[in-house]
Amino acid sequence: MPKNSKVVKRELDDEVIESVKDLLSNEDSSDDAFKKSELMVDDQEEKDVDVEEGSDVEDERPAWNSKLQYILAQVGFSVGLGNVWRFPYLCQKNGGGAYLVPYLILLLIIGIPLFFLELAVGQRIRRGSIGVWNYISPKLGGIGFASCVVCFFVALYYNVIIGWSLFYFSQSFQHPLPWDQCPLVKNSSHTFVEPECEKSSATTYYWYREALNISSSLSESGGLNWKMTICLLAAWVMVCLAMIKGIQSSGKIMYFSSLFPYVVLLCFLIRGLLLNGSVDGIRHMFTPKLEIMLEPKVWREAATQVFFALGLGFGGVIAFSSYNKRDNNCHFDAVLVSFINFFTSVLATLVVFAVLGFKANIINEKCVIQNSEKILKLLKMGNLSQDMIPHHINFSSITAEDYNLVYDIIQKVKEEEFDSLGLKSCQIEDELNKAVQGTGLAFIAFTEAMTHFPASPFWSVMFFLMLVNLGLGSMFGTIEGIITPIVDTFKVRKEILTVICCLVAFFIGLIFVQRSGNYFVTMFDDYSATLPLLIVVILENIAVIRIYGIDKFMEDLKDMLGFSPSQYYYYMWKYVSPFVLLCLLVASVVQMVLSPPGYNAWIEDTATEEFHSYPTWAMIVCISLMLLALLPVPIVFMVRRCNLIDDSSGSLASVSYKRGRIIKEPVNLEGDSTSLIHGKSPSEVPSPNFGKNIYRKQTGSPTLDTAPNGRYGIGYLMADMPDMPESDL
Repeated sequence: MPKNSKVVKRELDDEVIESVKDLLSNEDSSDDAFKKSELMVDDQEEKDVDVEEGSDVEDERPAWNSKLQYILAQVGFSVGLGNVWRFPYLCQKNGGGAYLVPYLILLLIIGIPLFFLELAVGQRIRRGSIGVWNYISPKLGGIGFASCVVCFFVALYYNVIIGWSLFYFSQSFQHPLPWDQCPLVKNSSHTFVEPECEKSSATTYYWYREALNISSSLSESGGLNWKMTICLLAAWVMVCLAMIKGIQSSGKIMYFSSLFPYVVLLCFLIRGLLLNGSVDGIRHMFTPKLEIMLEPKVWREAATQVFFALGLGFGGVIAFSSYNKRDNNCHFDAVLVSFINFFTSVLATLVVFAVLGFKANIINEKCVIQNSEKILKLLKMGNLSQDMIPHHINFSSITAEDYNLVYDIIQKVKEEEFDSLGLKSCQIEDELNKAVQGTGLAFIAFTEAMTHFPASPFWSVMFFLMLVNLGLGSMFGTIEGIITPIVDTFKVRKEILTVICCLVAFFIGLIFVQRSGNYFVTMFDDYSATLPLLIVVILENIAVIRIYGIDKFMEDLKDMLGFSPSQYYYYMWKYVSPFVLLCLLVASVVQMVLSPPGYNAWIEDTATEEFHSYPTWAMIVCISLMLLALLPVPIVFMVRRCNLIDDSSGSLASVSYKRGRIIKEPVNLEGDSTSLIHGKSPSEVPSPNFGKNIYRKQTGSPTLDTAPNGRYGIGYLMADMPDMPESDL
């Protein structure tokens, strides 16, 4: 025997024995006999960071500083701009208070179960989206890559919206606000109001002309808007600095970015309730229209909102959850975050309709005054008789109720000539029925309402700072959904990857800060995420329930939580959620086919929006966005199915972990496609046989059914153990 053989054997013994503790930590609690083995292991509490002493390569898994920090991160990711400018619109459009019924039902059927599923797999496997699905089946590793691609597409345009909010925030430190009045144009002879502004409104003009300087069509790029380019750069710098250290840096920022929006919403609600007309807005919002609730479109839009409100399929939920301890109660987290999200949407809806009720009241008062002046002119001209007007009506201080009384009388008496009189019905409900969402709500309707607030600059600063924080909270989760899986898979430095990702995204994002950039934002919002994410979540459900096995998954949950989860989730995951998701996918495809693909272009001459169909090249871009997002799924499947990649080249499946040291070995993925890693044969690895030494069982102890997979998700490198069965994963 060579003189170094004992040294080599001792080193290998140390390495294998060191890994035993991690292997034991993942065994089911029921394997008592196995845990009472003759093998002596230090009874040391398992730590989240396992690093071999003297190792020059560390595989440290960061952890949240506290449970509160983690909950705030998940809340910040799920609660975003959609809660403020999408949910109120859907509530108004789809039956008011009645819309809450289908929303709550779908939250219980698909929202909480699927959110719980993503939290659980992230916490159980402690990897990002790529590692998680590769763990379950290498053939489904493309699901994680698809999530990363969708996250990148969404991040590209989502940060542009943060840039818009930063621009308005920077312009709010002046009194009066710059969008308060239409600008005046001077020429050599006289001064007049800007025609484009006069035909629309001050806030509409400021949004389209001053902020975006928008072009008349998608094909007319118009060059870069330098103001928005600077704001986009500032937004990406903020994201990069917050994410450069991972959850160590972003986690601390969550305390402000997640909590500040609630402070602002509560302040706006209190202020809004004190405004004249706010109660009318809230009453309008909560008045149920039960007949609308029965329409299929309402349920489709409610399901879509539930789906996107919780951030399902993005990978951010899995990434955040992967930094938890294995015994964290992720079921409690899923229910808590889901209902926080729901109540935030309701709170935002109360605020929006209180403010819109105030705005509608002001517009209604102007309508009453203008039409009362018309009636006085008609009385002086003799077109109307004074006898029509009730004696108690005083046109100098007429109320909305009195005006509507006079309006009804004139309409009945002058039935044939009424249209020629040019009088309008001034009803608050008519104004509230004008549904607005998205940028139209945040940058036009809400900004117009705030101009009538006392101390309007203060409220404007608060509002747009809230939008920035809501956007950043969602961006942190979105970027984490890109960075964490790539770092876990390819072992690159997180700091370098974060900087590169933000730089690339900024330069690609320049297409959104052209004069035609708003149209590209609409295109990406409509086509880059909806269908791909639905397909991703359906595949996630199939991967866990069918391939991994729902019974084994329920056992894993029992091991993690310390109790068996309700059978409700068993039936939701196995039957109900997949069926509802498939129905939603079919409905979304039908809706996309039936709706003409296009966008609303702003026409400067008429100061109105006009629907334009996408040109051919734009349709190619739309289709390419969906295909690019889904392409990783079939590519990875075919690569794994046909063994097109040499496993010895360092692919994910050939990377094994021991304590803190990464060991790459050429392995063969053969036999069962769901097996994760197979050790070398004895002839290939000249090492002693430790199979009997590692698993020394007591007499009569049960046979170990499966070799445990490590906490890193893809197993440990084992020495030659011919009597050790393969993992059943």
